[in-house]
Amino acid sequence: MDELFDLPPDDVTTTTAGRGRPRLQRPDRDQVELRATHLDALLPPDHRARAVWDFVAGLDLAPLYARIRAVEGHPGRPPIDPAILVALWLYATLEGVGSARALARLCDEHDAYRWIAGGVGVNHHTLADVRVDHADILDDLLTGSVAALVTDGLVTLDRVAQDGMRVRAGAGAASFRRRDALDAALADAEARVTALRAELDDDPAATSRRVAAARERAAWERTERVRRALDRLPEVEAARRRHGRSAADARTSTTDPDARVMKMADGGFRPAFNVQLATDTASGVVVGVDITDVGSDAGLLGPMVRQLERRYDRAPAELLADGGFVVLDDIAGLADGHGTIVYAPPTTPHDPARDPFVPLPGDHPAVAAWRVRMGTDAAKAIYRQRAAAAECVNAQARNRGLQRLPVRGLGRARAVLLWFALAHNLVRTLALRAPGAASPASVTA
Repeated sequence: MDELFDLPPDDVTTTTAGRGRPRLQRPDRDQVELRATHLDALLPPDHRARAVWDFVAGLDLAPLYARIRAVEGHPGRPPIDPAILVALWLYATLEGVGSARALARLCDEHDAYRWIAGGVGVNHHTLADVRVDHADILDDLLTGSVAALVTDGLVTLDRVAQDGMRVRAGAGAASFRRRDALDAALADAEARVTALRAELDDDPAATSRRVAAARERAAWERTERVRRALDRLPEVEAARRRHGRSAADARTSTTDPDARVMKMADGGFRPAFNVQLATDTASGVVVGVDITDVGSDAGLLGPMVRQLERRYDRAPAELLADGGFVVLDDIAGLADGHGTIVYAPPTTPHDPARDPFVPLPGDHPAVAAWRVRMGTDAAKAIYRQRAAAAECVNAQARNRGLQRLPVRGLGRARAVLLWFALAHNLVRTLALRAPGAASPASVTA
């Protein structure tokens, strides 16, 4: 009679006395399966992907929709809904996914990303473009989302902590060249473009023409990068002169002309950008972002305060920063022009007998008040909030993948930084709006 399962043959040899060979269920990968899948049932009700989608639904994406050229009544293929792309990148950032190719693959393989996409096909080219092409809109989204929290009293801007971190740039460590090497590289790149263009014109084969066109495009892009490196070289030369160093040794990168060699947290020197984040200490929300090619934090307090005033029509009442930011003119200017009180440790004096908390002759009144203030126990207690706010945000960004920027150029790097700020604020918004969450006022108190 037929059996439900195949029985072992009668002549099975025993491996041990009194015991037959084990019967196993082995894989059969040639079989065809039909599975019915309900996308919405793939995720539990409290899954993070649902929270990300709800957050995106509350954002003003009208500027992104306004850039869509395919409209009703006119020809054109309908593009992917920008809400899907924004939600995918926010969720990917929270999960530490920093590659457009990896994200596209996850949209086919991972239930959370499949749920967000909702059956819409995405490719890595589209994902890569949307990540860096709309920095202005991302900046407005950051302002609008924080302004909503300010209106609801969840962000106060009474006390803001600013901190910087060096993030490895996409430039190659060996790509920095002096002026003579850059001139030679430019001449070689231009000759290469000319030769490839002539080859393209003379080749009648369509396939070969496409290959030659791609090679010409790559050569042209390299030419443009070398030109930008030469354009940025005078800035590097001027900076070296200001620090008393030889301008002849100034170098810029041929892969990312905006990158600069900076001293990193581990003491090594690598191409990097200086990322600046300002955090509301009471709520832990990122309220300001900036990225520069200057390795030092000195002089960056003023630009951040002006940015916050431009975003929210108010300057922070108090600004916390470490000693690397201290510039006396900034302390005086912020107090006089914006009413912002700075909490930062004074520089240790060369004379060990001098008290750093005693004003010096000729100090601006705001600087004198700052020196005296930082010697009090109350100011020291306030300053301790800096690490809990700013350094915590930096650490979380590192944990989410902000170890090395996957793009080149200050503009694109700033767009990536804005994604990290929006993703962080998404998590903080959920925590602040959760039932029973403490208000910023009670946290500060």
